Amino acid sequence: MDWVDEYSHNSFDLQCLLNSFPGDLEFKQIFSDIDEQIEQNATSIESCIKEIQSEVNKQCPDVQLQTSTDCFEWLASYHQNTSKSPSIPNGDLIKFLKTLQDFLKNEQNQEEMILNLLWDLSCRSSVSFPSSLSETSFHLLSRTSLHSVEDHSSVDVKSIWDDIRLHLRRFLVSRLQSHNEINNSQQKMILKNQRIQQLLFLYPESEVIVKYQNIQNKLLAKLLQNCFLSYSRDSNLDVMTHGFQNTMLSLYSMIKEDFDTLYEILAPSSTVKFIKETYLDTVTEEMTKFLENFCELQFKENTVRVVKTSKSSSKHRGAVHALVTPECPRTGRNIFLSFDELKFLSQLIKSFLKLENDVQELFEEMFLLLKMPRNTSGIVEKSNREIVIEKPKAYKTSIPLEQSLPGKEVTLLDFGWRNAFKEVSLPMAHCITTAVENFSTKILQQEQNEKSSAVSYAMNLVNVQQIWQDSHMFPEEEQPKKIAKFCSDIMEKLDTMLPLALACRDDSFQEIRANLVEASCKVATAVLARLQERGKEVPSKAPLKNLHILLSTAVYIFQHFTHCNNLMKETTKKPIFLVPVQRYQEFINTLQFQVTDYCVRVCATSILQDAESHHWDDYKAFYEGERCSFSLQMWHYFCWALHHDLWTILPPKIAQEILAEVLEKSLSLLASRYARAHPSYKRTPQIRLDVTTILICTENMLWSICTSVQNLVNPHESKDDKIFKIHTHCNNLFTTLAILTSPLTELYRTFQHGMDESASDSLKSLLNQPLHWVSCISHFYPSLLRTPSAGGLKMEGQLKLLLSQPGCNWNLLLETLLSNDGLLPRILLQSSTRTFQDQVSDTENNLNQGFSLTEAIFKVLYHCNFSPQTFGNVFVSYMEEEQLWDFLNYIPASVCMESEPEVIRCLRLALTDAVKDIVQKVISMMNHERNCETNLSKHSVPDSLLESIPKEWSYTPKETKKKDSSKGFTRLAAQAVSIVISKLPTVIACLPPPIKYFFFLSERKMSKNFVELKIAGLLVWNLIVLIRRIFKDGNAVELLTGASLDRWSKEKLGLICECLGSIIGEQSSPNQMTQKVIQSIEQQKPKWIERQLLKARKLSTECAFMTMEKSTVLEEGDTALELTEQKINMMVLDVCHKPGGSEYLRQIYHIMRLNEEYLKEHLFSMNGSEEKPLPIPPIKTTLRSVEAQPSVFNPFHVHKVFSENMLDQSVITKWNWNWSNLLPNYLGLDKMTFSVLLKNSCFCIHWEF
Repeated sequence: MDWVDEYSHNSFDLQCLLNSFPGDLEFKQIFSDIDEQIEQNATSIESCIKEIQSEVNKQCPDVQLQTSTDCFEWLASYHQNTSKSPSIPNGDLIKFLKTLQDFLKNEQNQEEMILNLLWDLSCRSSVSFPSSLSETSFHLLSRTSLHSVEDHSSVDVKSIWDDIRLHLRRFLVSRLQSHNEINNSQQKMILKNQRIQQLLFLYPESEVIVKYQNIQNKLLAKLLQNCFLSYSRDSNLDVMTHGFQNTMLSLYSMIKEDFDTLYEILAPSSTVKFIKETYLDTVTEEMTKFLENFCELQFKENTVRVVKTSKSSSKHRGAVHALVTPECPRTGRNIFLSFDELKFLSQLIKSFLKLENDVQELFEEMFLLLKMPRNTSGIVEKSNREIVIEKPKAYKTSIPLEQSLPGKEVTLLDFGWRNAFKEVSLPMAHCITTAVENFSTKILQQEQNEKSSAVSYAMNLVNVQQIWQDSHMFPEEEQPKKIAKFCSDIMEKLDTMLPLALACRDDSFQEIRANLVEASCKVATAVLARLQERGKEVPSKAPLKNLHILLSTAVYIFQHFTHCNNLMKETTKKPIFLVPVQRYQEFINTLQFQVTDYCVRVCATSILQDAESHHWDDYKAFYEGERCSFSLQMWHYFCWALHHDLWTILPPKIAQEILAEVLEKSLSLLASRYARAHPSYKRTPQIRLDVTTILICTENMLWSICTSVQNLVNPHESKDDKIFKIHTHCNNLFTTLAILTSPLTELYRTFQHGMDESASDSLKSLLNQPLHWVSCISHFYPSLLRTPSAGGLKMEGQLKLLLSQPGCNWNLLLETLLSNDGLLPRILLQSSTRTFQDQVSDTENNLNQGFSLTEAIFKVLYHCNFSPQTFGNVFVSYMEEEQLWDFLNYIPASVCMESEPEVIRCLRLALTDAVKDIVQKVISMMNHERNCETNLSKHSVPDSLLESIPKEWSYTPKETKKKDSSKGFTRLAAQAVSIVISKLPTVIACLPPPIKYFFFLSERKMSKNFVELKIAGLLVWNLIVLIRRIFKDGNAVELLTGASLDRWSKEKLGLICECLGSIIGEQSSPNQMTQKVIQSIEQQKPKWIERQLLKARKLSTECAFMTMEKSTVLEEGDTALELTEQKINMMVLDVCHKPGGSEYLRQIYHIMRLNEEYLKEHLFSMNGSEEKPLPIPPIKTTLRSVEAQPSVFNPFHVHKVFSENMLDQSVITKWNWNWSNLLPNYLGLDKMTFSVLLKNSCFCIHWEF
């Protein structure tokens, strides 16, 4: 198109693909857009080559470039012909330079004009101005170029030129210094980049770098002067550490800013050298001075301390004299460092390590060709095989050809901060062993004293701090919740020493690491011995809870040393804590077996030993047959007490494994005992009640030990066979109940013709269904546990399974949120609206301090690409209930209303992020045009100066080529509008499916009121409206692009907004300029705008149609939308990888935990049990973790739940069992089993088959 710049280039931001889940149509559009941009770039390159050919053919008649190959060959030999330039009159050159000199001396604020003129002469007339003293001539790189200035006048030329350069240099340096005061980082980098390029045009790169270094060194000195204060005995080490850490963060910001400024205009080696010499060497030097002062003061204090000691103890005088002799070498001075001082030095090293890693990542990210592997001396190493392509300077026009070719080896970055710690490294190595042994011994002794002073020792607990969040080495389900306090104290102090080992890259830190590793292994051994000792005290001297604490603590220490191995594997190449890790792994296995075995033995030998209750041959009924055995009630209490301790202390995975194993083995014991029971007639109802109690208690605990819906409803497909064994024991118990306690008449009626061998296969298939026993008692006990054939889990069961877990199970949480078309999110959103209204003035516990519940639900469902209908249905329902359609029609560019609904704010941020690339491209194009007009208007060259330019240079001012202003205005607006319209289909293709489905459903609600939406669609219409409002809002533009809008830019953007408004039909009568812009686009490509809008609309609705078709098919087939475990896992990973994703999930989970009762009641009322819907109370929104709250096992609460909600024993005894339906299921039962059970019954019938 004519309005496209001749040298414009386009790019595609592939990052947007990471936020979406494109389908075939979307990928087709994305690739089409990429192809189109490649073609446009190729066209721009061809136009540039043709212009070069035209200019060369015009200025050099003897050179005729016909093809692109001819052009490239001529450019390759361009620099070789510079030495053959003919001469120009010397007087003309001196006259031109003196005119420049006079303008700079006599006229104010002419520096920009002079710089632009010199650069224009260099680019347009190919004049090469010398930038160093060795370059003594001005060259014209064409057929009419100048020869060297004659010898007798060269001094005058150089003198005048140097004076001009000096004046311009002062101006540029002053501007560079003033740019450091700009707060906008992006604007600062752009201006600095421009000034440095101008300096490179005038001076050699080495001189420019030195001058810029001086500027930055002054800025750096101000930053460091408050950091490296003089160390004294009264210095607060914590305050100094905090100040130093903040300084290092500021230092990295400066490094990144200069890196972004320089890497495009300097060669990689020059950029690396500048960063190293300006920042890294400076901070290393300052740290060296600080540590020298630190060591000097420590040496003096130790000397005084030793002298005082010598006065009181004469037998050590020889050692003291040897210590303070002046012959003692400086590096070998005996300096004693306390733990606090070692901690202080360790924190300094930690800050240096972070700076080193950040700079490493910065260079690895920016210089893709610059490989920087770690070595023993610092960040990167110099390798003969690593080659970097040197970048030519942007303003330098006469670079030797060999400097621009690949294959030049450069000096890579070497951060030598470790050298600053050389003097203090030896004292650290000597003192670290003593310090570690001292604090560990002290803490262990304190723990021993606490134990000795207590009769029954219950270990002190602390919550585990999440110190490995960034490593992602151990999933949350494997991380302990609480551990022994003394171990936490020891590990916390060891962690403060860890940077000393991580810093080991050369010999200076080898001894430190070796000593720290040795001391840590000794501490690990001592702690392990203490844990083993405490484990032997259970149960004789300590409660069972101590075993749980010991197990959790051992897991914590095991993970701690495994994490340390992982951190140091880059330098050690092998695990250095291999022995402690192996010992703790063995101890963990032993402890876990000990806990399980103890609990099972307690059940078998104590709890379930109930002579009174299990007196089966007693002719009297047990409490008239209206209550279960005492032992079963105590077994239930024990299991839930164990459940409480495991859930609050141990890692979730181990807690569930232990409870599942204890439940399975105790059920095995119960099934065996009741199968051998020989009850009297009066005791038979007790057997029936006991077995029913066991089954109900087991069903209640199954929710806690199953980690997924599939594990719960399809245990035979689970990898863990414990759940399947539990169901097997329950089925065996129910078989015992059916044969042992059924009436004689029913037994005879069913089995009078003997066992039916033909029914054995059907029986096997029936009994192979693990949930058979659940279906048998479901007639009396309405369990939420339902088989897949019975419809699977309802929403109540899904919620119960989620909240029964020992921790937040991300996969299960997301699956629950997506179930029943997002039923739970809809309930929470309704309640959150009430909460916001009631707590708008409460800022202490209100969620709006961080992010709201609405935002959390929006962000989570927004990234669920496999379930777009959930997001759409949830928020369309919410918009309908809250009557927010008017807000959707007017999504602002920024927060302009105090009462902006939260969901509208989230939609605005999502759409703004989608159109950010469009806004940046338009603003970039606007700034380019603005700079061109500004340069032409503000820096026009006076006629007197133009007349002094040598005629041989054939210079033509830019003003003569200036295009008509009205045409340029139209071209500018047309180009901006075309950018917006051309990018819309790709923007929509990259949007996640949930947002497209939401707008599709919303359009069906709103299309009756907004006729203009029929062409573009609601989503396309909103995107264009949002772009218009961003252009009208200067704050929004600055937030997205970092550019501030002046009056000129606002006027041009105003016209662009009017054009976009006319396209979508917002303006019924567009003005003349708007019509002219749109007509210019239509003339180039008729109907192009309409086709683009239709393409965008098709992309926005295609996903919605596919989703609706799938939903329709599923409804017709009467099956639920199945989200496989793999899809759920992929969506969880996608959510957690987004900023704040895991926190959003955690937020929703905690609110569901806090409002569990309300959610259950609400779901219960929705099932038709309540005639009137429950009132919507404000939900609890406290962010405090449920697990963090102090909780103690309350047996009275368990008894209340057992009696009222689980097991009403008086009602169970009145259950009317339908034996005629139950017993035929056992016609194919094994004859031996049936005979044994029948023999044990009160009837004792000798039945032969």
